[in-house]
Amino acid sequence: MKTLEEHLRPFFWETDLSKIDIEENKQYIIERILELGDKDAVQWLFSNVSMCDIKNTLEKSRRISQKSKNFWSIFLEDQPDA
Repeated sequence: MKTLEEHLRPFFWETDLSKIDIEENKQYIIERILELGDKDAVQWLFSNVSMCDIKNTLEKSRRISQKSKNFWSIFLEDQPDA
């Protein structure tokens, strides 16, 4: 089981990081980082989760604010899905 790194703790304050599996909890991780993450957290997300998964979550999520959705939609517009 691949879990989250310690530097991401501020964005998952209510959860035991050792219990968050990156594959099983991918949508939760993407939502939380796109909504609350800093530069390092976003870089980690882009390195560990496919752009296709990020874009799909952004499109379908009800937990990401409209303001964040607008920002990330523009930011990711020209990013390849690979």
